[in-house]
Amino acid sequence: MNRIACLLLFTLLSACNYFEKQKVNADDLLEEELQTFNWNDVDTYPTFSGCDSIIDKEEGKVCFQNTLLAHVNDYLGRQNLVVSEDVNDTIRIGLIIDANGTLAIEEIIIKPETQFQIPTIDSLLHQSLKGIPKIEAATKRSQYVTTAFELPVIVKID
Repeated sequence: MNRIACLLLFTLLSACNYFEKQKVNADDLLEEELQTFNWNDVDTYPTFSGCDSIIDKEEGKVCFQNTLLAHVNDYLGRQNLVVSEDVNDTIRIGLIIDANGTLAIEEIIIKPETQFQIPTIDSLLHQSLKGIPKIEAATKRSQYVTTAFELPVIVKID
């Protein structure tokens, strides 16, 4: 019986390390989690109040872009633009929407001939985005995040 007690005591003493909890460093967990993120994809795209009832992610993105584009086109349509030659261009506006829902223009790509025909087009595009409705930022894992978009604006003046 003594041998069994010694064996049991030895097993218990050597098994104590088995039950020891390993300390997990929060920074290591965070770093591991950040490595698994797909930063190019968001859970929800930025939205306007008129689009927030849409559940499908892609439909919400289309609604947001169409609302933004309609606002820009409406503003440009109210301008009295006079050109000496026909203008047919797709202007690309690079937009950043930060985690607070603030919109900023990162870049505007315009053909030189369009810039020549409409010298104020750059400032008109900036002005068209000043009066947009409030934007709710995109989310990733229930956190608001910054996103980038490219908005194509077709300018056709005959």
